[in-house]
Amino acid sequence: MKRVVVTGMSGVSPIGNNWAEIRQRLESGKTGIVAMDEWSVYAGLNTRLAGPVQNFEVPPHYKRKTLRSMGRIAQMATVVSEEALDKAGLLNDPVLTSGMTGVAYGSSAGSFPAIADFGNMLLNYSTDGLNANSYIKMMAHTAPVNIGVHFGLQGRVITTSSACTSGSQGIGYAYEAIKHGQQQVMLAGGAEELSPTEAAVFDTLYATSVRNDEPGKTPRPFDAGRDGLVIGEGAATLVLEELEHALERGAPIFAEVVGFGTNSDGAHVTQPSPETMEAAIRLALRDAQLEPEQIGYISAHGTATDRGDVAESKATASAFGNSTPISAFKSYTGHTLGACGGLEAWTSIEMMNCGWFHGTANLEQIDPECADLDYLTGTGRNIDTEYVMSNNFAFGGINTSLIFKRWVV
Repeated sequence: MKRVVVTGMSGVSPIGNNWAEIRQRLESGKTGIVAMDEWSVYAGLNTRLAGPVQNFEVPPHYKRKTLRSMGRIAQMATVVSEEALDKAGLLNDPVLTSGMTGVAYGSSAGSFPAIADFGNMLLNYSTDGLNANSYIKMMAHTAPVNIGVHFGLQGRVITTSSACTSGSQGIGYAYEAIKHGQQQVMLAGGAEELSPTEAAVFDTLYATSVRNDEPGKTPRPFDAGRDGLVIGEGAATLVLEELEHALERGAPIFAEVVGFGTNSDGAHVTQPSPETMEAAIRLALRDAQLEPEQIGYISAHGTATDRGDVAESKATASAFGNSTPISAFKSYTGHTLGACGGLEAWTSIEMMNCGWFHGTANLEQIDPECADLDYLTGTGRNIDTEYVMSNNFAFGGINTSLIFKRWVV
């Protein structure tokens, strides 16, 4: 089996578009949740909260011909992939077009303006607004396809459109492709663009926060006063590489991917199962050949939904007891859906390397229904650890767990 390392990372999020910006916001306790007054036009939509990405701009070298097949989701995914490749020292490297570089990337859906154009056709019997690129922007694999075309990748394209586990499955499947010798390099992660339709998905389940006048006080993962999730957007890409290939070219190494577990509940589309969540966590530990006590930090899925937080906390407690520090990145960004697995893996690696881990925003009184865990709050904690775990759980009962090891030269 091949060893797999992370040689490049980049992302955009509601609290910053680089690690320095994100860390500053995490330390200050200032979330990226804002009131979306423009959503008031949607009758019946109760939530007016979201976590939009601020100050994202497509670089000027992206010309009109390049952008015509890209909606916002593909633009964010491709731009952060370019930044990650640049950090890895792989931009324009022959390996990209050798057939040994692929992409494993996910999102919940494609670009929503393009979806609306097709909706217009069905509702109004008119193809106005449709063109040759409409479907390319709408399709669920618009992000990985545009990434592959932009960089001339001729390896595998793995589309992980699995809602909240899209990004983490992308990283996991990329890791497996390299581990088993099928690829040398993979671009992995996920992206999502903000849309009121995604807020409506959870609103119809009474799972969104409606603290519309208090955007800074929600979401509240694991808190007794939580009233639901908040939707966000973003993108994050990790460059995964076979260790020997990375060492031969003197690449920077940020971490090693040592464990991945994924499974499904096989029981209910929206109601989570703590038993199979725990099973996914144990699959990752088994893959990494680690004991639970060797994990120094857990990045929680932590959506701030009623049943989700309870199930996740119980699964975590069953696997780890109450001694492993845990916190939820979504308390700052909202639920970025397809992007969250990539964003949370990236920030977990950054925190592991600097020895500091953020607390969960707005966690003031732990819900007594949630399991007894070492919940990080406030300004976080300094932790020296060799291993971190990042967990995500999605509709359809899809569960993922990733383990990263700190790289020491």
